[in-house]
Amino acid sequence: MNISDVATATGLPVKTIRYYEDIGLITPGRKGNGYRWFSETDRHRLAFLGRARSLGFSIEACRSLLQLYSDRDRASADVKTIARAHLEEIDRKRAELTDMRDTLAHLIDACAGNDRPDCPILADLAAERRP
Repeated sequence: MNISDVATATGLPVKTIRYYEDIGLITPGRKGNGYRWFSETDRHRLAFLGRARSLGFSIEACRSLLQLYSDRDRASADVKTIARAHLEEIDRKRAELTDMRDTLAHLIDACAGNDRPDCPILADLAAERRP
């Protein structure tokens, strides 16, 4: 199938598919006219990448997961290690976002929101932090 067909089949933009080819995640065949030709295996790999990326896996993690997927002698522990590391990163980011949300909510509650110029939000943003 051509690139537009595989894009439709996988839900990935053509630009993304070209990028994945440029960085070596997929290697479609070429027709005599030089056009890319994607096999069912390519389509499946692209769908795999789309799903992995939708879960937030990095390109390098996707590369590792694809290698493991292709290796029938793989250890599922290797896959679990990659997934667990990603989950820990998600949890870390989630905690950061919760802290940011709580701080911002506190500052909004502390601000009178009236015609006076004093504002705890601006005061907090202007405060110098020590490392």
